[in-house]
Amino acid sequence: MNLKGKTVLLTGASGGIGQAIALELAAAGARLVLVARNTVRLATLQAELVAKYPAAHQIFSADLTQTQDRQDLLAFVRELQGIDVLINNAGISQFGLVAQQDFAAQLGTNLLMPMLLTQTLLPELQRKPEALIVNVGSAFGSIGYPGFSGYSASKFGLRGFTEALKRELSDTGVQVLYFAPRATDTAINSDAVVAMNRELGNRSDSPQLVATALLQQIQQGQARRFVGWPEQLFVRVNAIFPGIVDKALAAKLAVIRRYAQLSHSEA
Repeated sequence: MNLKGKTVLLTGASGGIGQAIALELAAAGARLVLVARNTVRLATLQAELVAKYPAAHQIFSADLTQTQDRQDLLAFVRELQGIDVLINNAGISQFGLVAQQDFAAQLGTNLLMPMLLTQTLLPELQRKPEALIVNVGSAFGSIGYPGFSGYSASKFGLRGFTEALKRELSDTGVQVLYFAPRATDTAINSDAVVAMNRELGNRSDSPQLVATALLQQIQQGQARRFVGWPEQLFVRVNAIFPGIVDKALAAKLAVIRRYAQLSHSEA
């Protein structure tokens, strides 16, 4: 899709990846509707975008896990004469053993919220001759990773929702894409996660690299994109020969468990 002149609604816009995505989209000529809970950060980002890429960029502060906030956003979108692209980027992560996990918060934000928001805004997208939904998942949405059971479950679910929705809308003008970055250098990762990744040799990407990859996917209309190597390989291997990945992660389990317990003690 050529984004010039398109109106793009981006959730999680105040986060590290969200801000980088917003800058890439604005540079590509899109008009943005920036959505997050933090009004101050949204206003700061809006001012930066307007200064660099003058356009009618809008902000909307909301807790999208709440029904009324989603309905208020729908009314706001209608005032803007609709949107062309919805990017479900908002998400949270928690590192810890199963006993330490807040499953409700992670599933509510990472899975249920984008499903419900898509349900709310889909009629508006269907009014456009060409529209797009992008769900931002994770490599952990294809590889269940110790210490991230809640996050993995939520992203597995989001991948399944995206696949089903894509097939359901395949005879319409609404495209559905799934984007899966690996670890990214943002505040979503705790100090324990950063230290664990360093000890295990797990690589991470900058928000700018991730945002560039997402923009390329949108412009190319690529249905699924996984960012990072060897994560792309592990996704394929895990889908066909999960036992191989079981053994590879078992060898790392003592380190993962040590950092998960450290993370819990620091919380």
